[in-house]
Amino acid sequence: MSGPKVVVNLATGHEDAERVTIAFLVAVAALEQGRAVAMFATKEAVRLGLPGYASAIEAGGSPPVATLFGQFLEHGGGLLLCPVCFNARSLDEKAIIDGARLAGATPLWEWIGDQAATVFSY
Repeated sequence: MSGPKVVVNLATGHEDAERVTIAFLVAVAALEQGRAVAMFATKEAVRLGLPGYASAIEAGGSPPVATLFGQFLEHGGGLLLCPVCFNARSLDEKAIIDGARLAGATPLWEWIGDQAATVFSY
């Protein structure tokens, strides 16, 4: 991986399919450019870490989020789920999909390390 790491902060889910789509388009494009990418899912976006949730998100005229999410994981993107947000919604930790994990601010900073990071927020 080359260049600064990329962090995509995503706070929305089904309620804003366009934001979710754009977040994944940016993340996949960064991965295709050889960047290391972590998507930090907060608020409703933590539900992306559950089976089938991404399949129900689609913005008109855009690729399905499930397709983009698959590309994101296939290219090595990491989905970090805010544990505070996840637990506030009483979600089942045992149901978290492969490629996603509970990780708050400290693990995010540890992943970034001492190098520069480019941040996108949706």
